[in-house]
Amino acid sequence: MMHRISLLAAGLAAVVGAVGLATAEPVSALKGHNSNAPVDVSADRIEVQDRADRAVFAGNVHVRQLELTLDTARLTVAYTNNKGVQIQRLDASGGVVVKTPTETARGAFGVYDLDRKLITLVGGVQLTREQSKINGARMVIDLTSGRAVVDGGAPGVDGSGGRVTGHFTVPQRGAKG
Repeated sequence: MMHRISLLAAGLAAVVGAVGLATAEPVSALKGHNSNAPVDVSADRIEVQDRADRAVFAGNVHVRQLELTLDTARLTVAYTNNKGVQIQRLDASGGVVVKTPTETARGAFGVYDLDRKLITLVGGVQLTREQSKINGARMVIDLTSGRAVVDGGAPGVDGSGGRVTGHFTVPQRGAKG
């Protein structure tokens, strides 16, 4: 059975609780991200496969959508061509880094489903916010709710032993005198 941990409940609750804001609802920086905003892509190479409604970008791929960025070695963009090109999904491989101004997520592969408003990373996943980190095998971020769930994966995969691990910083408190 895969061990699951809600990043928001464990990681952020530890940080939020440590500063005395236990009643605040912790959320990802991606909560409410507008997946309908324009997507800018740059790369060393592009191959358009118009009959398949996809484009393949390769080499130093950089994607920006508002404050969200994605960097990878290879990106396949699936789109529809009704009344103009409309991106539906981004499939990234070759090491994926997703960043916001306050969070960085890494994995071997990634899928950004713009229609479902989900970002999924798999393979040696790590989510970092300031000095706090969560590690696992797979992470799914729901852009609507801001909820991120990290799975530990199968035992023996990614050296995780099927577990999620975390390291959380705690604000230093003054000594009582």
